[in-house]
Amino acid sequence: MNTLLWVVYPYVAVAILVGGLVWRYRYDKFGWTTRSSQLYETTVLRWGSPLFHFGILLVLLGHIGGLLIPKSWTEAAGISEHMYHLAAVFLGTVAGFCTLIGMAILILRRRLTGPVFAATTKNDKAMYLVLASVIVLGLWATVKANLAGGGYDYRETVSPWFRSLFVLQPDPALMTNVPATFQTHVIAAFALFAFWPFTRLVHAFSAPVGYLTRPYVVYRSRDLAQGSRGLRAARPGWEGPPQAPGKRR
Repeated sequence: MNTLLWVVYPYVAVAILVGGLVWRYRYDKFGWTTRSSQLYETTVLRWGSPLFHFGILLVLLGHIGGLLIPKSWTEAAGISEHMYHLAAVFLGTVAGFCTLIGMAILILRRRLTGPVFAATTKNDKAMYLVLASVIVLGLWATVKANLAGGGYDYRETVSPWFRSLFVLQPDPALMTNVPATFQTHVIAAFALFAFWPFTRLVHAFSAPVGYLTRPYVVYRSRDLAQGSRGLRAARPGWEGPPQAPGKRR
């Protein structure tokens, strides 16, 4: 079971993520979009969208720092474990709740605004369910370990296991004694990775790189002198259509 959960399952999820992104880019470029609903409603969106996006960006940066940067590196930089733990728990909890509140606002907006709800697909609903599960489980693991318990240093177990996957030397034994709340959060996160390419979340892998090298858009005004080249001369807007010969208004 350990091998299935902590070796096979993560690699399958990542393979689906990469393969799904490649497939989506090749065969569904026009569907590679957020399907924005800003046209239908903007007031609530101005509150929910920044909360969600800035919150999830901080959560992502925190996970990158906690999972990919070894504990020895931060200690060598003069950051003690106690200092790192306090900062990670405080900022992570705040960012997690901001993300959760922002997503709740967006979901309520989507449900209560008629045109937005009409544009919501079953895929969107499933995506919100999986994403909310990952966020709630992560918050629950953090709060339970640090408020109800004496704290838990995931950088001694989860982080080395996560890095071992990338060097193709997975060590499932590291996850054996990890609290169930953290294990469930990890399992849900990899489920989200596998589901990611087939949802509107795919836009997170977009970057306006082509904008830097695209040619300029040239605007030309209509020149009245072009009338001699076969183009009809412009008329003032208040004038009606030309009258037939011999007729007056």
